[in-house]
Amino acid sequence: MLTPNPSLHALLKSLPDKPGIYQFLDADGVIIYIGKAKSLKKRVASYFNRDSQMTGKLLVRVKKIADIRHTVTSSELDARLLENNLIKEHQPRYNIQLKDDKTFPWICIKKEPFPRVFPTRNVVHDGSEYYGPYASVKLMNVLLELIRQLYPLRTCKLNLTQSNIEKKKFRVCLQYHIGNCKGPCVGFQSKEEYDAGIGEIRQIIRGNTHQVILRLKELMQEYSAAMEFEKAHIVKEKLELLEGYRSKSTIVNPKISNVDVFSYVDDDRSAYLNYLRVVNGAIVQVHTVEVKKKLDEAPADILAHVITGLRLRFGSDSTEIIVPFDPEMDLPGVSFHIPQRGDKKELLDLSQRNATYYRLEKMKQLQLVDPERHSKRVMEQLRKDLRMQEQPVHIECFDNSNIQGKHAVAAMVCFRNAKPDKKEYRHFNIRTVEGPDDFASMEEIVYRRYKRLLEENKPLPQLIVIDGGKGQLNAALKSLEKLNLRGKITLIGIAKKLEEIYFPNDPYPIYLDKTSESLKIIQHLRDEAHRFGITHHRKKRQNETLTTELTSIPGIGPVIAEKLLKEFKSVKRIREAGPEELTRIIGKAKAEVVVKALKM
Repeated sequence: MLTPNPSLHALLKSLPDKPGIYQFLDADGVIIYIGKAKSLKKRVASYFNRDSQMTGKLLVRVKKIADIRHTVTSSELDARLLENNLIKEHQPRYNIQLKDDKTFPWICIKKEPFPRVFPTRNVVHDGSEYYGPYASVKLMNVLLELIRQLYPLRTCKLNLTQSNIEKKKFRVCLQYHIGNCKGPCVGFQSKEEYDAGIGEIRQIIRGNTHQVILRLKELMQEYSAAMEFEKAHIVKEKLELLEGYRSKSTIVNPKISNVDVFSYVDDDRSAYLNYLRVVNGAIVQVHTVEVKKKLDEAPADILAHVITGLRLRFGSDSTEIIVPFDPEMDLPGVSFHIPQRGDKKELLDLSQRNATYYRLEKMKQLQLVDPERHSKRVMEQLRKDLRMQEQPVHIECFDNSNIQGKHAVAAMVCFRNAKPDKKEYRHFNIRTVEGPDDFASMEEIVYRRYKRLLEENKPLPQLIVIDGGKGQLNAALKSLEKLNLRGKITLIGIAKKLEEIYFPNDPYPIYLDKTSESLKIIQHLRDEAHRFGITHHRKKRQNETLTTELTSIPGIGPVIAEKLLKEFKSVKRIREAGPEELTRIIGKAKAEVVVKALKM
């Protein structure tokens, strides 16, 4: 058991067996962690009862605890909400951080007579209504354009109180004359009519288009019955716009109503969670957040934290939440569903793709903004996955290439700091091997490569990757043994069929996660070596074919053929060249022979 500060003994014993939140403070009185618990007594005591199972980060945090404060709540849900608010307020060092773009826009319905509806990036707590934030500005603009077409609203900032309108302080502007506003500033539109439109706008923004459509259909029928066909036609146009918007938003069964969807993707440093809000089969809200991990938090804890925060932020009242796994939390009146198939599974998959794409986009941004940091992180992950002692700053990969034993060549590519270093790429012509023997060819090129590096006193790589299975790997190992380099360089082989990673003298391969950056960089090495080797192999075959065509001409040998190919690059260009050009390269007599042979 980890012994707490003596002053905390009595406090630990006096904690109530009730739900609430707890705060850990350091010696300076600074809050370093805020947590919630079903039972404060059991949860807080657990930090001091499991030191043998603690990670290093958690052990450091516990040793810094100088004081503990707690607040009892009526339920676990209240504890979660209080925890969420306190974390936002104090931002403790060891709590997970919710990262999203705080400049995402919102749709504001301003608190004022004849409210304006407009986009904003600044939320002002003045009683106005804010809907969002919208991760897609394009989606928000489509929605605002729909609202403008359905409901002519004012855009001016005039103080349209009833007394000001009655005193006729205002005049209609251009927006009235072009039909974008009905002139409430001069009494041409009543407050009741304007507010009715604002009420329908609220429903549309929330995704409740069904009720608005029913209302418009009733209104259209009323106008038709009263033979007010022009008004009925205007309502019909609004219906068509609304139906079109709704159809574009529907992605699954329209019977799926009032559902929240959360998905989860993570790596060593962060978790990425996507939130979809679905109403009547239409996605009305999409938001993705990044959570910075601090102390190896469990996925269930992170998911529960985000569910609480985002439902509070977006005012969700859905009674069903679709999740990829159990968040281990209780929400009164709410059920959690982990779908295995069907429309709800498609929704979860869509959310999962959104989270994955968001993570990839973040990785690309990091690579562009801070490429050195990105490279170090990739190399550190590769070091851990391959159980290396040092980061593989310098990696080399080998590949053989031949067709039925002919034109046997090999290629070596070099990566530094997880990126190709093309000036260090090398081609090899196989010298000592007869016939199609990939193992012997691999042994030869690995030996030649590192014998030369040792002779020239150049630095050796930290990692060697062999394109092939156990046979090629063992052949490379023999060469390292001859050079007394075994154990000084990490050596692995990658087999193409199942992407197995082999180590020397280990009968069982390891399998890296298909989405891991470690496997991706190894695959990149393998593919680059294969591409580089195939290019050399193709060029060698082509040159041999071309040289054979030229040397078949009586009186033209390999030396003359090589001169011509070096100058003209191809037999076609030699054929098109004039006698004067050929004479300049190989002399008049040989030129006449070539011209006669190729232009027959």
